Amino acid sequence: MRYVPNSAEERAKMLEEIGVTSIEELFSSIPEHLRLKKLLDLPPARSEAELIIFFKEVAAKNANLVSFLGAGVYNHFRPIIIDTIISRSEFYTTYTPYQPEIAQGTLQAIFEYQTMICQLTGMEVANASMYDGSTALAEALLMAVRITKRRKVLLPQALHPDYRQVVETYMKRGGIVYEYVPFSISGITNADAIAADTSTAAVVIQSPNFFGIIEDISAVAEKAHAAGSLLIAVVTEAISLALLKSPGECGADIVVGEGQSFGVPVGFGGPHVGFFASKTKFQRQMPGRLIGQAYDATGKRGFVITLATREQHIRREKASSNICTNQGLCMLMSTVYLATMGRRGLREVALQNVAKATYAARSIAELQGYKLMFDAPFFNEFVVKTPIPADQIVERLASEGILAGVALGRFYGGLENALLVCVTEQNTRQQIDDLIAGLRHFAEEQ
Repeated sequence: MRYVPNSAEERAKMLEEIGVTSIEELFSSIPEHLRLKKLLDLPPARSEAELIIFFKEVAAKNANLVSFLGAGVYNHFRPIIIDTIISRSEFYTTYTPYQPEIAQGTLQAIFEYQTMICQLTGMEVANASMYDGSTALAEALLMAVRITKRRKVLLPQALHPDYRQVVETYMKRGGIVYEYVPFSISGITNADAIAADTSTAAVVIQSPNFFGIIEDISAVAEKAHAAGSLLIAVVTEAISLALLKSPGECGADIVVGEGQSFGVPVGFGGPHVGFFASKTKFQRQMPGRLIGQAYDATGKRGFVITLATREQHIRREKASSNICTNQGLCMLMSTVYLATMGRRGLREVALQNVAKATYAARSIAELQGYKLMFDAPFFNEFVVKTPIPADQIVERLASEGILAGVALGRFYGGLENALLVCVTEQNTRQQIDDLIAGLRHFAEEQ
């Protein structure tokens, strides 16, 4: 009990107060065969110096892999200034900035973040961020149901599979009906199959979609609005916003997505940061919190929590969401990244993604036994039809130091011979050529 400050007498008194005789009784709900009855099999304790040597030896065993993975988490360059600035005391954040007078750095950073998200998405108002892109989408759908008083939503089959699972969980528990819209032979959501009617609260479109293809948001928005439904645009690769026409310009009413590409490390899949923006007329139905600027009696500018529609701030039955916090640290990373890169820097990154992905796609398509699965414009991801099951290719190339992509058979039946490849500005010409050479070997073996 080295790290528990309570004495044996204090622990005994607490156990007596709650009506049990031992700590073991607290875990009586856990089956006996699952309880650990012995000490963990760990080596003897080591000194700090010994631990440093040990971890250096372990770290040296890590493989230095070249990654062509994407599928919602993207390997982008992070300027070193990000880690320097987020460590400054002005931006240290507690769980919630309840006291604005001592949280001005945090509040200003959130305000700047909201402003830049609005500029990128073409929306009028953005909140202080969400847990991640998938929960942001689920909250957007609940918001659409509240606004329209309708209880059906339409989702694209080309929506990220993980997002689909999160959304389905939210919808089932909320008594909301959801239907899927198929994608065409070119990988684009079939707008003609969108059967929005007077019971449809929202139509969702992801662009670029899970296959990396750029969708026609305007066509989908037209179908949604004709039925009085809202159009929710989802963006999992945020860097694309620097180059493509904004969802707001294409008719979106709500724009959500994953902001990991904006300076947040891959981090083994998290934590990441969701963004959420909408038209001003919907802001009171928006989950989370909004930060605004105000002026005191002397005219000095300050930052405050303008709107907080969560259950910690208002009565639970009036809360629009049980989202309890924003991803403050990840939001700050994104803010520093966006401010550092600026418009030109972001555009240059986006252009490099397109150029390198296009080179890779064309080169792979020229290989015998391979071809592009979909004939449609893409951003930095594309799907390759492979001569053998894609998971076999992924496994073999991983042993050679190359993460070739994501095998789509795990997500879509019938796409076992399909590989989702992502190329970002981090991938060099030599790395791309090494991937092509690795893929060529599989074709030659057939």
